[in-house]
Amino acid sequence: MTVRKRASSETTAAAAAQQPKSQETTTATSATTTDPPIAPPKSGTILKLSLLLIIPYAYLILFHYRVDADLKRSILINAGLSLAGFFVTRTMIPVASSYVIRRSLFGYDINKKGTPQGSVKVPESLGIVVGIVFLVLAILFQYFNFTSDSNWLVEYNAALASICFMTLLGFVDDVLDIPWRVKLILPSFAALPLLMAYAGHTTIIIPKPLIPYVGLEVLDLGWIYKLYMGLLAVFCTNSINIHAGLNGLEVGQTVVIASAILIHNAMQIGASTDPEYKQAHAFSIYLVQPLLATSLALLSYNWYPSSVFVGDTYTYFAGMTMAVVGILGHFSETLLIFFIPQVLNFLLSLPQLSGYVKCPRHRLPRFDPQTGLLTGTNDGTVVNLFLRQFGRMSEKSLCILLLVFQAIGCCFCFVLRWFLAGWYK
Repeated sequence: MTVRKRASSETTAAAAAQQPKSQETTTATSATTTDPPIAPPKSGTILKLSLLLIIPYAYLILFHYRVDADLKRSILINAGLSLAGFFVTRTMIPVASSYVIRRSLFGYDINKKGTPQGSVKVPESLGIVVGIVFLVLAILFQYFNFTSDSNWLVEYNAALASICFMTLLGFVDDVLDIPWRVKLILPSFAALPLLMAYAGHTTIIIPKPLIPYVGLEVLDLGWIYKLYMGLLAVFCTNSINIHAGLNGLEVGQTVVIASAILIHNAMQIGASTDPEYKQAHAFSIYLVQPLLATSLALLSYNWYPSSVFVGDTYTYFAGMTMAVVGILGHFSETLLIFFIPQVLNFLLSLPQLSGYVKCPRHRLPRFDPQTGLLTGTNDGTVVNLFLRQFGRMSEKSLCILLLVFQAIGCCFCFVLRWFLAGWYK
């Protein structure tokens, strides 16, 4: 979590306006040279995490299930582009960092206040790099997979438009610091391209135990289904944004959920014989693979101790992307179960976000610079809840514990689907 240097940047701008042109240039050059480069990426940590998360998915797609040759080819092409996107993102982040620092778009790490690291300018809003690389990869992939008359092309482009719109709004939020009441409705506008272009079914399958009471096996919700899709986009986007405050937490939870989505898609493709159903889950893979690759590149800089901040740009982008793949992949119920920690965090946050309980600007734990440990406060977040339940701990240990909890939530989803298969639906 960050605190931006708005006052100091305004003061700097005013002082620069009163200086002669030569002095202004000298000052700008000095500011550029005095800011040290960001720390190198934590490649070893990311490599271990990548192998842990990607190997199960790769095994299912390449060996365990018999996937159609054409479909496997498209998935592998997309994976190759995603791998290229990983290296491009990792290369571009240091470049973008120098520009955002130059424009005074930086913050200080509150969880390190009182230590030397707490006074370091950390470049912010680096999620913009991930968003741009992701969109370029997704657009390039159309050349290899979609034809001009493809039934999926309209929805694919509508999905990209929603993601692009949300990335832009996230960057605007980082720059303008939009109030919470406005943040809650921004995803509704960003989801409009997808909702308008959506041509899929608006029906739901009634759970088998409820069929005798409802009298129907399939229920058409019509416009209510589209309203639900819009609300899902709002929830996914804001839930990633409020479950934050630790180095690596925002990107880490996205990486874990994205990996679970890929495994779910691989399992559904392998188990189904319906070509349309397979294509819906392949559509999800086409968007989640580049999301995972670019997020891992960002995590290599954002992992503790973070050398860049992701900003609302990334949290909005990641939340909207996962909402889009859940909607168009027709597994929104499963997606919500993957979001169990975020649902819990939202329920805990609701009294403060609604104004019923006083809500401070930063609902962060208390940091002790003497010990380097965090202590939980009474604020309604999962971060503080874990500290109250498990005691004081370092920021890195707490983040790892929360990501393990995220992974357990995703595993619970797979177990629940296995138990309910054939009985619930």
